[in-house]
Amino acid sequence: MTLITAIVVANIYYNQPLLGDIAISFGINSAKVGQVAVFTQIGYALGLLLIVPLGDMFERRQLMLTDLVFVIISLLVAASASNIYVLLVASLFVGITSVIPQLLIPMAAHLAEPHERGKKIGFVMSGLLVGILASRTVSGFVGEHFGWRAMFYAAAGMMLIIWLLIYFVLPKVEADYTGKYKDLMLSLIELVRKEPALRVASLRGALCFACFSAFWTTLVFLLKTNFNLGADVAGGFGILGVLGAVAAGMMGRLTDKMDAYKLSAFTIILLIASFGLFAISGNSLILLGIGVVLMDVGVQATHITNQAIIFSLNPAARNRVNTVYMTTYFVGGSAGTFLATLAWEHYQWAGVCIIGLCLSTAALLVHLASRKTMRLHRQTVG
Repeated sequence: MTLITAIVVANIYYNQPLLGDIAISFGINSAKVGQVAVFTQIGYALGLLLIVPLGDMFERRQLMLTDLVFVIISLLVAASASNIYVLLVASLFVGITSVIPQLLIPMAAHLAEPHERGKKIGFVMSGLLVGILASRTVSGFVGEHFGWRAMFYAAAGMMLIIWLLIYFVLPKVEADYTGKYKDLMLSLIELVRKEPALRVASLRGALCFACFSAFWTTLVFLLKTNFNLGADVAGGFGILGVLGAVAAGMMGRLTDKMDAYKLSAFTIILLIASFGLFAISGNSLILLGIGVVLMDVGVQATHITNQAIIFSLNPAARNRVNTVYMTTYFVGGSAGTFLATLAWEHYQWAGVCIIGLCLSTAALLVHLASRKTMRLHRQTVG
């Protein structure tokens, strides 16, 4: 499950170090090419909203196998796109269909004992985070040496291997929900209404991921403009972010043992500090690297804490709870990408850092305002 999660989630992030090369290929500016990343993240949010709830309704392995067919088709269309508009549509569908990790994470939470749920989620999430970060390193290298199209062709081939892996290795997990799809979707609204802890975790997560996306989408532009470095170096920064994956596993264990409210306050402060460091590191690769470590630890550890909270809410609706959280999460990511590309176009790196500082500070304010809600949640779970 961890391996599949790592390889499938990478589809969402391959394009980010390649944006500069794609812009040159189609003769477009940075704001226009940034839409490739935006469309991918919007697509992922749509897939989370429309496909992931089906994990409560259909047998999960068959659902994943069917979905993977459409992932492969979408990647092949992206690889052969003749213009930016075809690539944008293909990117949207790459996002919509690459939601298998969000079917696997609730499965891990479902199989885990309550006293070690955070640990198990953290383990699978470490695969997710390694996939996110390693995807940039891999695509940066492939794009620099073989061209951006080669990365999408290679991704399609890897999805075929994943299809075989799921078919032969994963067990069948039957669903509990027996109603209609319409009622299933309407139940999402009821979950949001009834679960204040879900609302808090979702908004907090969205703001943190907006910061994360703002940085990674514009990093390739900064490296090209200030350091004259290419996609392979931009991808190389993803290696530093692997520390975020390590932190995810550690924070998952801490979530089982300590106050998640205090832990989240600390991790969000790390995120704010990272953008403060980015603001003074536009001409220093060393400071930029330190900031990447702080940011990834802050974002990913907050994400793990959020997931430990939401998966304790309603055992019979874990896929739908995850849908609400992750849809909000990636809407936040799309907004961060959109705002950062606009900021870069008009104000360069300083504008991106201001966006990051405002969003991360907003996340801290939301967190501080949720103290009563989180206390009631702990009492209910306890």
